[in-house]
Amino acid sequence: MIRIRGITFEIPNGYGKYLFEILNDIEINGLTWRIGGGESYIKENGEPLFPSLCTVNGETLHEIISNEEYYLIFVDLKAFPNKLDVKEISTYQEFVKSECQFVLLLIDSSYVTIYSKDQNIIQQLFSKGVSAGYENIEYITDENDRNKTLIAF
Repeated sequence: MIRIRGITFEIPNGYGKYLFEILNDIEINGLTWRIGGGESYIKENGEPLFPSLCTVNGETLHEIISNEEYYLIFVDLKAFPNKLDVKEISTYQEFVKSECQFVLLLIDSSYVTIYSKDQNIIQQLFSKGVSAGYENIEYITDENDRNKTLIAF
């Protein structure tokens, strides 16, 4: 049986609230989110969207990604059930062995990769991606996973 690890797809390269659109139907509250190194800017003032290398709760993440339009270049978000469990996850094997539940990586402004330990979330995000018109959406499986690291850059 082929194991589904996650999904990959492309979003438009431009300003928007794409992280909010992607994560809106997922329960992000109650999780601790590790924000890794990245580069994203708020449209109106050019300020960074995220504080660099920090952890935030789900409510704070929701506020950050839902308020204003932004431009994403690199994003590295990882969700943990408990703040004490937060650590750097750099490979799929580390993800599997860790308490990390969800990984969202975005590179080059368009290419999104998501891993989740919850198969229902993967299915939900795949359906949402199709209905949103995201391009080149496909499942990531044990056989086709080309990612060597789970770091955005």
